[in-house]
Amino acid sequence: MRYTITGRNIDVTEGLKSAVYEKIGKLEKFFAPDTEAHVTLSVEKDRQKIEVTIPVKGSIIRAEQTSSDMYVSIDLVEEIIERQLKKYKNKIIDRQQSGGDFFNQDFIDKDYEEDDTIQIVRTKKFDVKPMDPEEACIQMELLGHNFYVFCNSETNQVNVVYKRKGNTYGLIEPEA
Repeated sequence: MRYTITGRNIDVTEGLKSAVYEKIGKLEKFFAPDTEAHVTLSVEKDRQKIEVTIPVKGSIIRAEQTSSDMYVSIDLVEEIIERQLKKYKNKIIDRQQSGGDFFNQDFIDKDYEEDDTIQIVRTKKFDVKPMDPEEACIQMELLGHNFYVFCNSETNQVNVVYKRKGNTYGLIEPEA
């Protein structure tokens, strides 16, 4: 694998680089040698964050992890990507699309058990009341949820408001 390591608000030391090469290097068994891995290390207050992005044909494999120690974050992000690859192998690699250009042939040939199956265990039905996005945010806060589905009174479409980091909100609208 080829690595592009960048730092935001942090000097990327040789120790950090070697930790990235060692831990993320464990993923090399899944990828072809010329696959690129983009690694961004960043520090915000006391949060040490690593983001790993690996572009492969038609998809992006991405994970990020935050902790109080950069080395712990590096360990955790490697585990997440490996678990993602094993779980979604059949979805990521379509033999007709020749995934072999990006993935190691041993990885393509090996079958992995899907340990996490998606199970819908509860269905809720509720009236969708027309309201504006600000009112939907207030309702979401009152319910203590991270998102809220509502009918936008301005557009008459179903929208979703959601909480973002930093006490901000997002709005999801369908395209016309």
